Amino acid sequence: MNTDTLLETISSQCDSLRTQLITAARDLQELNRRLEQIMQQLHKNIDVRDNTFAEDFNTYCQQLRQSLDVQDTAWQTIRTQTRAVKPADWTADLILPAKGVNSRAKTLSRACDEFITAYDIFARTYKGFTAAKLNVWLLTSCQSDYSSLTGKILFLAREIVKQTEQKRGIHVAG
Repeated sequence: MNTDTLLETISSQCDSLRTQLITAARDLQELNRRLEQIMQQLHKNIDVRDNTFAEDFNTYCQQLRQSLDVQDTAWQTIRTQTRAVKPADWTADLILPAKGVNSRAKTLSRACDEFITAYDIFARTYKGFTAAKLNVWLLTSCQSDYSSLTGKILFLAREIVKQTEQKRGIHVAG
């Protein structure tokens, strides 16, 4: 795989993961809203009307884990391919695509931050809830893994930019 194709692959995978994280954060916010309603109903001794919350939450967590596993496998392959590229192959003409990858990685990081924020809000809400068996441990694991994966992607993007900028410096001296 040449460097142009590799940079395009990284960009498309960043977009895919960012879309996945945005959707996951939005879904988690909706689950948090439903949990807040359930807790209010329990606090007021009203019958809980949302009977599918626990099942929906556990399904959400399982789907999140499955999609994360797919992304993690794809990113392991990409990181391996990137490490196989020789430093001489990161030519100066790749600086704009490399900076584009870096920009997409930063956008991905912001989407991950939004997901982490949604997770923190959910965790605060869930803290006093014991009425149903929820796989919160799975959600916590996914949140941690998404954060770790995003950090690795940011590092990869910075390294690519660094490699291309070193080549650019040779031609720009003036």
